[in-house]
Amino acid sequence: MVFGQVVIGPPGSGKTTYCNGMSQYLQLVGRKVAVINLDPANDSLPYDCTINIEDLIKLSDVMNEHSLGPNGGLVYCMDYLEKNIDWLESKLKPLLKDHYLLFDFPGQVELFFLHSNAKKVIMKLIKKLELRYLSSVFVANKPVCCKMSQKRVRVLTPVIMCKCVEIVTFCDLLLITEGGLEIEYLTIVFTTAAVQEKYMKDDENFESDD
Repeated sequence: MVFGQVVIGPPGSGKTTYCNGMSQYLQLVGRKVAVINLDPANDSLPYDCTINIEDLIKLSDVMNEHSLGPNGGLVYCMDYLEKNIDWLESKLKPLLKDHYLLFDFPGQVELFFLHSNAKKVIMKLIKKLELRYLSSVFVANKPVCCKMSQKRVRVLTPVIMCKCVEIVTFCDLLLITEGGLEIEYLTIVFTTAAVQEKYMKDDENFESDD
C-alpha cells in the first residue's frame, strides 16, 4: 500500500518549499520518503531529489530546440513525460514497497486547466502502479488568495484533482482588520505533537525546556 502527495499550485506559492519541509518532517517521524521533481523549470532544489525529470528532458533544451517560451516549453515537457511514462514507472517501482511519495509538479495552470497531459501522467501512474492512496495538495500563497481576479484559478485548479487539501502559504504577510485592530496570521508549521515540535525547529531558534 503506497501513500503520497501530488503537490500543485500556482508558480511561486511554495510547492518546493512545502515538499522540502514535508520531506524533513516525514524523515523526522521515521518514514522513508522519496521526492519526485516533475518541474523541469525548477533548477534549484532544496531537497534531495530521488527522481528528477531533468534526467529525462530539460526545459532549456526544449526552448532552444523548438523556439518555445517557458510556458510552451513546460507543456512540451509534460507531454513528453506522458509519452515516456515508462521511464517514470521504472524509477518509481523500487520505491513502492516502503517509501512515502511526494510529487513536486510545475505551477503553470495551463498544465492542469487548459491541457490534460499533467493529469494524464498522474492517472496513468495511479492505474499502472496502483497508487490509489495519493492525495493532491494545492498550495496557494497569500497574494493569490487575496486577489479577486485570481480566485477562479485558485478554486478551479484543485477541482481537477481528487482528494484535495488546500494549504495557504505566506500567511505571515496577511493582515486582517477586526474591531479596528490589525491581526497578523501565523505561518503554518508541521507537527504531530507538542513534544515533537522542538525537534523541528532550527538550533539557533530553539529554546531548551530545561
